[in-house]
Amino acid sequence: MVSPDNSIKRDENDGADQRALAIALASDLSDRLEIVSEEFLKTEKTKMETINLSHWYNEKRVLAGISLPIFKNKVTAIIGPSGCGKSTFLRDLNRMNDIIPTARISGEVLLDGQNIYDNKIDVVSLRKRVGMVFQRPNPFPMSIENNVAYGPYIHGAQPEELAAIVESTLRKAALWEEVRDRLQDNALSLSGGQQQRLCIARALSVEPEVILFDEPCSALDPHATAKIEDLITNLKKDYTVVIVTHNMQQAARVSDYTTFFNFGELIEFNTTRKIFKSPERKMTEEYISGRFG
Repeated sequence: MVSPDNSIKRDENDGADQRALAIALASDLSDRLEIVSEEFLKTEKTKMETINLSHWYNEKRVLAGISLPIFKNKVTAIIGPSGCGKSTFLRDLNRMNDIIPTARISGEVLLDGQNIYDNKIDVVSLRKRVGMVFQRPNPFPMSIENNVAYGPYIHGAQPEELAAIVESTLRKAALWEEVRDRLQDNALSLSGGQQQRLCIARALSVEPEVILFDEPCSALDPHATAKIEDLITNLKKDYTVVIVTHNMQQAARVSDYTTFFNFGELIEFNTTRKIFKSPERKMTEEYISGRFG
């Protein structure tokens, strides 16, 4: 049996090895490689953009000067080890971090060229334009129909319009055929994968322009995951999509562009094919191959 003291020493050694590897891999960051190719900016339309975005919780900085375009009608995946700032960055894109008292930012986040952190911005309207789907399904404890209809209703849709909105949105979320005869059932009676698609339908119901996914398949089985991935691939025809994922295969399957974060910094950004076939950074290569993280 391993003693508690030996176990602690082993954990400390593992942590030290990880830190040493990270420091060694970081050595190639000093060459100031061009992060975002000018060619992308010429050929793609930018829907959102962060400019020198930094984020702190109290005095701890978790994002350091992130400048990143998010291209219209494309899927952008954000990958990186736990604690590297991926989810914080995602929540900065629709000001979800505003509700955390210790959070503060510097820099800009642009949506169609307008800084969403401008004092004149209405946050409710912003979150209508930039929707979010969370890691675990979180349907409201009400009927399937009301889960979808609630958002449009509070944003001014007329009662006679709601049935059509519910059907069209559930169709977009690839859920209509499975629930059309049980719309009055409680949403919590659905399976986990169905609940997550319902949450996607709920986000779509208010006609957003951008949809943020924070590890949307981490709590789902492979079959449900495949349905969500197919849905994300289809959504980019009408929406701009950003997805945070720890699943390298998922990022490779669903995204057009991939961003690698580490140490709260943007390490590399490129087409997904380029990132996974021939990354520019040694750090990116080592992370994708499973050497650390």
